[in-house]
Amino acid sequence: MYLLFLNIIEFISQPWPWYVSGVLIASIMGLLLMTGKHFGVSATLRAACAACGAGKQSNFFDFNWRKEQGWNMLFALGAVLGGFLAANYLSSPEPMELGSRTIEYVESIGFSIPDPTDNSSSILPEEFSSTDFVFSIKGMLFLLLGGFFVGFGARYAGGCTSGHAISGLSNLQPASLIAVIGFFIGGLLMTYFLLPLIF
Repeated sequence: MYLLFLNIIEFISQPWPWYVSGVLIASIMGLLLMTGKHFGVSATLRAACAACGAGKQSNFFDFNWRKEQGWNMLFALGAVLGGFLAANYLSSPEPMELGSRTIEYVESIGFSIPDPTDNSSSILPEEFSSTDFVFSIKGMLFLLLGGFFVGFGARYAGGCTSGHAISGLSNLQPASLIAVIGFFIGGLLMTYFLLPLIF
């Protein structure tokens, strides 16, 4: 039995093909559609605020979060726990592979690529993950404005990237298609025009 358990852990720890996650996401979305539920991670923040009593201050948070978003809160908790377990116990010892064009571009705009053979290092460039950056005026403004735009954008668009790109598109919602196109345009503008200007 123990040997079987070790074999399962070894199988799970291997890098999986990209299409496996696509099939799993489609299966989960099929189950959600059958139960009439809508998936979105940003909704868990609203539910968390409601659970902490924010409904007394604002009507936006005054709803039955257990009934409407309890399952989504469990999903978010599972994502955090799953990420922790995967990062600490199920990670492949193989270094992460990055394309040569990606490495060239990232280094050309002034970022350093972490050593891929060092499993203890962050996957973020040092410029983003160092305390010198985080606690600098530039870093705090970057994080504050980034957080504001993510929160404002998710509220203004009526959902986050997971809500629109996974749930909305699988429901064939035209508004979600427009939102996803906007997400990609915003990401491309940030990557190729704004990020080089900022750094």
